[in-house]
Amino acid sequence: MPQFTFGEADLKLKRQLLFQLFVVLFITLFCALGTWQLYRLQWKMELISEINFGLNSTPIKYSNSIKKNYQRVVSEGSFNFKNQIYLYSLNEKGKPGYDIITPFKTTKNENVLVNRGWIEKELKGSSQINSNIKTKKITGLLRKIYKPNMFKPENDLKNNIWFSINLNDMEKFTEIKYPNFVIFLENPEIKVPLPKKITIDVPNNHLKYAITWYSIAISILLYYLYFRRKK
Repeated sequence: MPQFTFGEADLKLKRQLLFQLFVVLFITLFCALGTWQLYRLQWKMELISEINFGLNSTPIKYSNSIKKNYQRVVSEGSFNFKNQIYLYSLNEKGKPGYDIITPFKTTKNENVLVNRGWIEKELKGSSQINSNIKTKKITGLLRKIYKPNMFKPENDLKNNIWFSINLNDMEKFTEIKYPNFVIFLENPEIKVPLPKKITIDVPNNHLKYAITWYSIAISILLYYLYFRRKK
């Protein structure tokens, strides 16, 4: 019969406690991840509902006082092509190019940025970009400008190559202040720039992720109970 010294028994107890600590830690972690995904699910459902409502709404007259995301708006005024910027972007097929962001001044002297659509990189600076503007009336979808994440490169104002719509940079570049919304232009007849398609086809896998995290937590718990019982 094996004999255990006090030192060996103490070491065995420490290992058991450490194992239990890791079990509790990982179960807590995976449960927290599952709960976080449920919160994300609720946020995503509200976003989809907001987009759906906006896409099917009747356009209202634009004003800088409008703060509703995904609201369809209509306005009259003129574009400021001199201060338009080239925002690096990928098209639907993953091809690199630029979104054309052009300042727009309404007939009420309100300034707003308009995303007119996507162009290939080779068309940067081409007169073809602005040749299709034949009306002073625009219709589009209002979308909020969010702060760029820390992984976005700095905007190159000198060469007019942008990686995010930074309103402070826009003010430096144009000497004009803008609200934190962009109008995404609706004009299916124009191909250059090609208007961005805003749809409600938003990935929503949060419930699946939540089930996965909770399942891992339950599996760890069952394994631990089986291990304890076997001992």
